[in-house]
Amino acid sequence: MEILKNYINGSWTESREQQTANVVNPANQEVLAKVPYGEKTVFDVASAVSFAVEALKEWRDTPVMKRVQPLYKLKQLLEENIDEIARLITLECGKSFAESKAEMQRAIENVETACGTPMLIQSEFSENVATGIDEFMIRQPVGVCVCISPFNFPGMIPFWFLPYAIACGNSFIVKPSEKVPLTMMKVFELIDQLDLPKGLINLVHGGKASVDALLDHPDVKAISFVGSTNVARYIYQRGAANGKRVQAQGGAKNPVIVMPDADIDMTARIIADSVYGCAGQRCLAASNIITVGDHDGFIKEALAEAAKSKTTGFGLDAGIEMGPVISPESKIRIENLIAQGVSEGANLLLDGRNAKISGYEAGNFIKPTILENVALDGEVVKTEIFGPVMSLLPMDSIDQAIDFVNNNAYGNMACLFTSSGLNARTFRNRANAGNIGINIGVAAPMAQFPFSGWNNSFFGDLHGQGRHGIEFFTQTKVVIERWPKEWLRKF
Repeated sequence: MEILKNYINGSWTESREQQTANVVNPANQEVLAKVPYGEKTVFDVASAVSFAVEALKEWRDTPVMKRVQPLYKLKQLLEENIDEIARLITLECGKSFAESKAEMQRAIENVETACGTPMLIQSEFSENVATGIDEFMIRQPVGVCVCISPFNFPGMIPFWFLPYAIACGNSFIVKPSEKVPLTMMKVFELIDQLDLPKGLINLVHGGKASVDALLDHPDVKAISFVGSTNVARYIYQRGAANGKRVQAQGGAKNPVIVMPDADIDMTARIIADSVYGCAGQRCLAASNIITVGDHDGFIKEALAEAAKSKTTGFGLDAGIEMGPVISPESKIRIENLIAQGVSEGANLLLDGRNAKISGYEAGNFIKPTILENVALDGEVVKTEIFGPVMSLLPMDSIDQAIDFVNNNAYGNMACLFTSSGLNARTFRNRANAGNIGINIGVAAPMAQFPFSGWNNSFFGDLHGQGRHGIEFFTQTKVVIERWPKEWLRKF
């Protein structure tokens, strides 16, 4: 089986590394490809950076109106190839085809937003800040920028960063997860059709060796990362220690509060979609469901029915709503956490372990799971499970629920279901999370807004997407100039 190539300086090039890792379909363990994975990938990184530095010399001085023109074509190419890309996402990542296609729609929306960079990057100007003196601020490119991408959204995540970086005049390198590189391989086939300087956008494979090489390379100026909190902290610390700009999105443990005045049926359906969508493998998946008041029995029954209705299987088969988790190791870890929750006193309202799907018996399947009577200080409540597991936590008041939310080590998302405007206002003002949902199960910002995150869910200052992307991928320069009247009379 052929080893996947890098895309460097506008060409597909073989890696210096011959050791490989398997790219595996999580629904049946079929090996889809082999990807370079070893110490020699550092040479691939060095090559990609050197060409990115050269491409930057031309691109940074290209007018911004011209820099966004290739993005219009990229949007068109992504739309024309969305089904093929979605199919690849499902094959290597496991999510349903509908989820994969929705992921790529989010990617396309970021390209659309980045096309507005000529407006978003405008200078600020003040005339006569003092007698005969004008002052203005301009934005200039940062340099060579890098995206280190996770397995769970192989098509969308790079587009939180790539189009903004390019539109702002930077060069760019994508390092996809070694678990899911095929999606970006297809995307780069499309990028190859764009009228861009060679070396402006590159793709390199590998694991930790590649990541460390990118973090340490003196010509890399900015790092964008999405992944687990432990790795995000490592990326941030090592990158910042090397003087780089870093935005590192970490993990989450997202709480959802259900008030007694919420619409139970609608709420149950939305929460089930949030918990079990993408098999729970997303940083905005709901996890801890806090039921306030005496309606616990009603919402519990509705949630169980909504969970049981989810059809689990291979994501390219008709009618499938939830696919497998990414690997056998992930399945074992998730099932161990479920068992630990039970050992800590929780009751299994719905047990999705040991799931077998006809025709896909080797797949990494876990069906929707619900734990009730969960210990508030237990591991299943505190740990990011990253799987299709819901914990039910009854509480007496919204104040108690918000206090629980704010004691969360993470801060990616928090949601409230209510029909009370007062409850909604209280919650959105007091809840400590970067993305807040009111009667929303997945508070995913549109492309024109930053993908926020607080506490251990984010390391850095400026987030991905929208205006934050423009600010992250530019550095400001303030110019103060005087033109005395006697000089101006000469012209």
